[in-house]
Amino acid sequence: MTIRTIRVLIADDQMMVREGFSVLLGAMPDIEVVGEAVNGRDAVERVRELAPDVVLMDIRMPEMNGIEATRAIVAADGAAKVLVLTTFDLDEYVYQALRAGASGFLLKDASARQLADGVRVVAAGEALLAPSVTKRLITEFSKLSEAPRLVPAAQQGTYGDLTERETEVLVLIAQGLSNGEIAERLVVAESTIKTHVSRVLVKLGLRDRTQAAVFAYEARLVRPG
Repeated sequence: MTIRTIRVLIADDQMMVREGFSVLLGAMPDIEVVGEAVNGRDAVERVRELAPDVVLMDIRMPEMNGIEATRAIVAADGAAKVLVLTTFDLDEYVYQALRAGASGFLLKDASARQLADGVRVVAAGEALLAPSVTKRLITEFSKLSEAPRLVPAAQQGTYGDLTERETEVLVLIAQGLSNGEIAERLVVAESTIKTHVSRVLVKLGLRDRTQAAVFAYEARLVRPG
């Protein structure tokens, strides 16, 4: 059986970080580092040239930061998923990157296994939402961000045409549960949950699970816990 190789681009202005991640990921049989970028503008161009599956994106880079680069990559409507890299788990810029379309984030001190698993999760279309960290981050910075909210104040409390079960699934996504975990919690097949997730995204006009989680917090469906 042929193993599908995940193509990864590493965007970071520090050469040692790029080289370190390249070595760690290059040792994985199902991951291939196809290129590196030294700043956000370079990352956008390299994505266009190399068509990676996942971009490991540093936030604080010269010329164009990771938030702007993420927004540009997502706007290009390509297949690349963005996995943000940060030094601090409560970095205001991470929240902004998630709203810009990043599929999740990892701390730079993540282990080789965490890094590889994060790439696999994002490549598979899942959001990398660790309940203990991302939940707190989204909650805190949804209050502080000056960017337009995904849910206008006038619409808070209304959730499109979501059914009761779809709303329940949306809340569990925001709590960081995977499709498998949601299926186990609701005692249904995982394929059923995938269908619910797809319908939630379509009905709310959202790009992915990360935006769904942000939506749930901004709509006050999920509260700090």
